[in-house]
Amino acid sequence: MNQTAGTAVVLGLARQGKALARFYAERGTRVIVSDSRSAEALQPAMADLVDLGLEYVLGGHPLRLLDGCAVLCPSGGVPLDLPIVQEAISRGIRLSNDAQEFLARCPAPVVGITGSAGKTTTTTLVGKMMDASGFVTRVGGNIGNPLINDLAEIAPTDRVVMELSSFQLELVTASPQIAGVLNITPNHLDRHRTMNAYIAAKRNVVAHQTGADVAILGYDEPNARALATETPADVRYFSGEIEVPVGAFLRGERLMLRRGGGEVAVVERSDVRLRGFHNVMNVLAAIALADAAGATPEGMRRAIAAFTGVPHRLELVRQLRGTSWINDSIATAPERVLAALDSFDQPLVLLAGGRDKDLPWERLAARIVERVRLLVLFGEAAPLIGEHVAVARAAARSLGEPEVLEGVVMAGTLQGAVEVAVKRALPGEMVLLSPGGTSFDAFHDFAERGLRFREWVNQL
Repeated sequence: MNQTAGTAVVLGLARQGKALARFYAERGTRVIVSDSRSAEALQPAMADLVDLGLEYVLGGHPLRLLDGCAVLCPSGGVPLDLPIVQEAISRGIRLSNDAQEFLARCPAPVVGITGSAGKTTTTTLVGKMMDASGFVTRVGGNIGNPLINDLAEIAPTDRVVMELSSFQLELVTASPQIAGVLNITPNHLDRHRTMNAYIAAKRNVVAHQTGADVAILGYDEPNARALATETPADVRYFSGEIEVPVGAFLRGERLMLRRGGGEVAVVERSDVRLRGFHNVMNVLAAIALADAAGATPEGMRRAIAAFTGVPHRLELVRQLRGTSWINDSIATAPERVLAALDSFDQPLVLLAGGRDKDLPWERLAARIVERVRLLVLFGEAAPLIGEHVAVARAAARSLGEPEVLEGVVMAGTLQGAVEVAVKRALPGEMVLLSPGGTSFDAFHDFAERGLRFREWVNQL
């Protein structure tokens, strides 16, 4: 392979890889796309890029790709411990991704939002607050559209709201002007291996800010709050527990905003149409972030009043014979299932499983024993979750603690779990799909899992 200097090598032809390949090719850079999949599997993606003259090396990532490579771009799903990535690092070849290239070039202020939970809800709501405040707003990043696709159309007076994953943040050397860290709790440890490495990736969202920038941190979560010492930016907070000096907080039933020496009541808690205290926290975060980006309290109020949430997040699918069916497919970590369980007062049938991410299950298992009437397990993680619940159940019994859990059923698949639940759920109960694991053992992503769940429930 006779590569010339200046070649960009893109690893992985998923959504972000496609956007990067187009970005480089349209700027006259030679682009080679490498993917472990076959041409047949990639045919739809390759057809979208047929006009760009890309070169492809498929079925693996040979080290010869690095000869003449100026920049190596691993897509979000490509782990950095791959031999080709490690060899690039040893050769001093620059690593980049769509987030890095966008942040380095965007002419408009960027609100970048990360966290272990709540990113998409908060990002979407901030975008709606900016819209309602009169700004031309672009929303994307780790959700929906890779914003690098829109770079040429963004004006300096626009506002950009960007969800950032830990996978993207691993590589960035540029931070957004307004950065939000909602929380940093155990997640993606199958990729990052340790909590320290995971926190280090999240830190990049604030680490490269300047004194003219703003960092909004979740005060109530210690790992997020600790990043205050990692940025030169103006640090503000959001909190459901204390009245922060600058930022957003809960005072009784009012969501308050304090800045510039004054404060304003933005909305009443009853105006928030999202279920669960974790969503009150997401709204507080959105208030602080949107305020830093120039939104008005009135624009915030209108957006909050109209916002009913994002699909696959505590989404009511239907009610059947007195039972409510809830789609929380986004819950791909035990912490998210805990938040879901605490969002309901009704008796629960919980559908959990999927693929484990090397995360701790002990707290969730104990909560299941005291909160869930029937646990229906599916997917690769079913035996693991079942073991943790059995231990928690034995511990509760030894201490004489009350036990709500009546039974655990191994259903094999999610469709099988739906079939078990429809037979055993009682009127007045909630059947909650909140897996705790990823979807990759059976589905393309959490959205496909949620869509299939909807289909099966609506066929009942």
